[in-house]
Amino acid sequence: MLIKPTPDLRESEVTPRELYLRRREFIGAAGAAAAALATGAMAPGEAAAQNPSAQKLANLKKSSFSTTETMNSYRDVTTYNNFYEFGLDKGDPARHAHSLKPRPWSIKVEGECAKPGTYNLEDILKWFPLEERIYRMRCVEAWSMVIPWNGFPLADFVKRFEPTSKAKYIEMRTLLDLRQMPGQTEPALVWPYREGLRMDEALHPLAMLAVGLYGEVLPNQNGAPIRLVVPWKYGFKGIKSIVSVKFVEKEPLNTWQQTRADEYGFYANVNPDVDHPRWTQKTERRIGEFFRRKTLPFNGYGDQVASLYAGMDLRKHY
Repeated sequence: MLIKPTPDLRESEVTPRELYLRRREFIGAAGAAAAALATGAMAPGEAAAQNPSAQKLANLKKSSFSTTETMNSYRDVTTYNNFYEFGLDKGDPARHAHSLKPRPWSIKVEGECAKPGTYNLEDILKWFPLEERIYRMRCVEAWSMVIPWNGFPLADFVKRFEPTSKAKYIEMRTLLDLRQMPGQTEPALVWPYREGLRMDEALHPLAMLAVGLYGEVLPNQNGAPIRLVVPWKYGFKGIKSIVSVKFVEKEPLNTWQQTRADEYGFYANVNPDVDHPRWTQKTERRIGEFFRRKTLPFNGYGDQVASLYAGMDLRKHY
């Protein structure tokens, strides 16, 4: 496996070549971001996508699961994203996600459960009290952030629909709408985006469904109106703009497995001892910091989640 000694990774080294050729040079994007931070200015089009009519979330409860690490800024979290449905550059979601209409919204629940059906998001939100959870988040591209998510435990959602004994996994699907998500007109990935979890992972108390950030309704570019957050896994596991949850017996095939099965597996656990075929996972760049830092097993949540994978070969089940 190739381990680069340079302190930072080029976009061509962390993105499939067919995607890289269609993107601006990473250094150009990084330079623009640095200029914005230095001047306090926003790039054209970003302001309109910064959740301009943000609604405050009421009665947020602070969660004991939160890290005490310094949070990234609102600007960091909302302008540096992977959301290929709105473009391949990190700044594209903030520039283009205004086309998404997150209300009204519904989620179809199906498969091996006692209460299938299509449920309005507003009704779902009445069932669960909202929490603020400050999580470390690690991207497979070797950068990280600390983000204050607002939402509720995925386990509460799962139990609400009473999965049967045949339900060994959950499969989730993102909205497919070329008008609202113009990036889906491009063949970068197999659309719609799909992800899944083993049932014990879904029931783990750290897994959550987020509907907000910083006490406000989730911005479009961050996965509005509802997304998955699994802090011990790489970010591509956190499916956004969820419209379908299906309880299934067999392991579902996720989108990145379909696209690059040699590089992306089902589990996506943060593992610094297993390098990506094209770059190291031993270190990461925390957005806003100059020096790289060591990556922690399971993104630092090993004490809570390592038992889920006891006896597994985490090089094989990557």
